[in-house]
Amino acid sequence: MTHRINHIAIAVKDIEQSRSLFGLVSKAAISEVIEVPDQKVKVCFVETGETKIELVQPTEGNVGVAKFLKNRGEGIHHICLGVENIEVELAAYKEKGIRLIDETPRIGAEGHRVAFVHPQSTNGVLIELEELESHNQS
Repeated sequence: MTHRINHIAIAVKDIEQSRSLFGLVSKAAISEVIEVPDQKVKVCFVETGETKIELVQPTEGNVGVAKFLKNRGEGIHHICLGVENIEVELAAYKEKGIRLIDETPRIGAEGHRVAFVHPQSTNGVLIELEELESHNQS
């Protein structure tokens, strides 16, 4: 069961420049930059209440975000939905014929289990599912 939009991710070319910009325009708390080596990205989070903004910069070897930036430029990359039990959600999506990028969860930037749903099944929007911390089983 999906509870809420956890975050909206924005692909950026320069995370430090974007972090400074969002600090000026939002006056919100912004996390330090976190490198996620297995996903080949750097991220930081802009705290905007219940829903965060995630800034995402590809690092060397990243294909997905780098391709996105090349083809579309900076902008909204994906929407992340918080869920109670990620395995149950993935099974339900698969049963309904929704194409998954990740059939099993992996660990995301904040240490929570995540999985991506293919945008071809969701009107061209990349969807990330993130297991809520209170139900995290890792």
